[in-house]
Amino acid sequence: MSEAKQVSLRKKVAPYEKTEMKSSVRQLINTLGPLVVMWYAAYLSLSVSYWLTIILAIVTSGFVIRTFIIFHDCTHQSFFKNKLANKIVGTITGIVALVPYEQWKYSHSMHHATSSNLDKRGTGDMWLLTVDEYAEASKLNRLAYRFYRNPLVMFGIGPIAVFLFQYRFNRKGAKRKERINTYVVNISIVSIYALLIWAIGWQAFVLVQGPVFFVSGCLGIWLFYVQHQFEDSYFENEDEWDYVKAAVDGSSYYKLPKVLQWFTGNIGFHHVHHLNPKVPNYHLEEAHNATPPLQKATTITIKASLKSLSFRLWDEENKVFISFSDMKRRLREANSKSNNTKAIRPSVQEK
Repeated sequence: MSEAKQVSLRKKVAPYEKTEMKSSVRQLINTLGPLVVMWYAAYLSLSVSYWLTIILAIVTSGFVIRTFIIFHDCTHQSFFKNKLANKIVGTITGIVALVPYEQWKYSHSMHHATSSNLDKRGTGDMWLLTVDEYAEASKLNRLAYRFYRNPLVMFGIGPIAVFLFQYRFNRKGAKRKERINTYVVNISIVSIYALLIWAIGWQAFVLVQGPVFFVSGCLGIWLFYVQHQFEDSYFENEDEWDYVKAAVDGSSYYKLPKVLQWFTGNIGFHHVHHLNPKVPNYHLEEAHNATPPLQKATTITIKASLKSLSFRLWDEENKVFISFSDMKRRLREANSKSNNTKAIRPSVQEK
């Protein structure tokens, strides 16, 4: 894509940056209101059936995801025009989602600035190794990487490790404003949880909040994972990396059923979001539909996205994700060719 076309594409999306107060307020109401009601309903259902509680908790987790999308927009300053309003609402929704506003704002802005850049990995993204990096890694690092990329670890332990522990601590080098915000969010979470435990008892709290937390955390990690880890994604080194190509080719259009699209705040239009993070979530679909070049982005369905669970390494030579089994097969083939070459050399010398 030429530089002129890239500029043209960004200009076409620019009109959708417009923040609408009514839409933002309406989204807050139809998200936080039902979240509280569904959580309370899940608590009341404990006296009926825990299976019913689980079902209601799953629905509640959907509203937590939607709350996170509002939080996410606030960190991009795209939910309200006013910076203070974004910070206040972002901090409050961050408390619900268990994510500190200032900390995420920093790491996520780094993610957008370096997404798909192989030379600038490590902040706001998932651990990713290329085929060559994995081949050259020590046995211990290989083991750690395989453990990290295991779906049971990523989506089982991941929500607990990230949302319950990682976000409770400030990053090294965090500024005072960021550190204080993390403390405020942590104290608020502890206070709200303590109040709920006092009101309904710790057993009831765990039985309701446990599945709400785990399901929403698991889905949150999945959405972030699947929208960048698809077979023919885009990754390049710094000298070849391009922001627009990273956005359009390195982010997918996750085509979800309308109900799930609503709960996930249109984040499936991830290519549009990465191209212009100033577009609020309620304008992402509109921007996608009005911009033909964006409709050519890689489209994945729920069924197709499950294939990404096997993706482990980025193959720089062929520009695709491969599995560990693919890596093993390639190593066997390479060793076989090497052995055949060694076997041929003596016979050639004899001749």
